[in-house]
Amino acid sequence: MKAAGRELNLTRGKPATEQVALSDALLTAVTGRADCLAEDGTDCTNYYGSPQGLIETRRLFAPIMGAPPEQILIGNNSSLALMHDAVVFALLTGARDGGEPWSRSRTPIAFLCPAPGYDRHFSICEQYGIRMIPVRLTGHGPNMDDVERLVADPQIKGMWCVPKYSNPTGETYAPETVERLARMPAAADDFRVFWDNAYAVHTLTETLDDLVNFMDACARAGHPDRALIFASTSKITYAQAGLGLFAASPTNMAWYLKRLASRTIGPDKLNQLRHARMFGDAAAIDRHMQRQRRLIAPKFQAVQDVFRARLGSTGAARWTEPRGGYFISLDVMEGCAKRVAMLAKDCGVAVVPAGRTFPYGRDPNDTNLRIAPTFPPIEEVRQAAQAMATCTLLAVTEKLLRDRGVND
Repeated sequence: MKAAGRELNLTRGKPATEQVALSDALLTAVTGRADCLAEDGTDCTNYYGSPQGLIETRRLFAPIMGAPPEQILIGNNSSLALMHDAVVFALLTGARDGGEPWSRSRTPIAFLCPAPGYDRHFSICEQYGIRMIPVRLTGHGPNMDDVERLVADPQIKGMWCVPKYSNPTGETYAPETVERLARMPAAADDFRVFWDNAYAVHTLTETLDDLVNFMDACARAGHPDRALIFASTSKITYAQAGLGLFAASPTNMAWYLKRLASRTIGPDKLNQLRHARMFGDAAAIDRHMQRQRRLIAPKFQAVQDVFRARLGSTGAARWTEPRGGYFISLDVMEGCAKRVAMLAKDCGVAVVPAGRTFPYGRDPNDTNLRIAPTFPPIEEVRQAAQAMATCTLLAVTEKLLRDRGVND
C-alpha cells in the first residue's frame, strides 16, 4: 500500500462535487435586477428587511427547525458562526437580558460534551477557556444519568448536542433522552443546550429517523429558554454559499437579535431569496435529499462491506452502521487508534487525528477514529477502507504481541 503512493482522504465530512452540483439551480434562481424583490417587496440587494431574514426563507425551513417562522433567524453560510456568537454573547453579556456574564463567574464555567463528538464544538470551548466535561454516548444519545447528576453543579452552563445522525456515531437521540434533557432540573438557571441539528434531513435510507421536537419539549417542561437550535444548508446546497439557521424561544430570539445588531446590519438576503426560489417548499427539500442519498449511500455501503469482510470476525474493531449523517465511527481495540492513524498516514490515507472527537483531543481509551466517506469517488472509498482495515489489523496484532511479551 505504501509503494502504491496513493493519496486518499477521509478527514472531513465534505459533500462530493456531484452533490454540490445538484444545487446549481441556485446560480439562475435570480435572473436580474427586476428579479431581486422578496415576496414582501424587500429589495434583496440593499439594506432593507428583517434582521431575521426573509419570511419566505424562514417559512421554508420551519419544518426542519421545528419552530414557527417568527422564531427563526436565517444567517449567512455558517451555523458554526451562529453557535460561536451565542457562546460569546453569553460570555460577555449573559445568557439572558439582566443575567450575569458567564465570563464573570468566580469559578470557571463548564459545558457537557457528549463524546465522541464534533471537534469544532470543542474548539469553541477551548478557545474561550470553557471547561469541558465528556459524557458517554449510549447509542441513543448521552448517558442521561450522568447528565442529570452533572447539571446539579451551577457552573455547568451549557451542553453540546448533535441529536440526529450524530457526528460521528450516527445515532439519533431516543424520545426519552430528549424529554429528560428538556425536563431535568439544572442548578444554573441560565443553562442552555446548544442543539446542533446539522444532519436533520441527511438520511441514508428512504425514510428519516424521528426526533422529538426539543423546543416543544422544553416548553412543555417549563424550560422554554433552554433550547438554542442550529442547522445549516452546508450539506444540502452549496457548502460555502449556503445558509446558517437558528431557532429559539421568543425571549431568546430577542436576546440574540439585540446583540447581533452591533455585529451586522443584516445577512445576505439575495442568497436567501435564491434558496427560497430554488426549493419553494419543504417537500422539494425532501426530494433533493433523496437525490443526495442516492449519491452517497453506496459509499457508506462500500465501507461497511470492506469492514465486514476484513474485520467482522476478528474482534479487532467495531463500527457504526448509520442510517444518516456523514460519518462512520470506527472503534479499534483499546490503545490502538493513534497507531492505526499513523499507519494509515504512512500508506497515503488521511484521517482526522485519533482523539479529535473528544474534548481536548484526548480519547481516554485511544479507540475512536472517524471515517468520512462522502467526498472521494467510490473506488477511492473502497481503497481507503481496505487500507484502514489492514492498518487496524496490523496495529492490533502489534499490541497483542506486546501484551504477550513477544519482541519485534
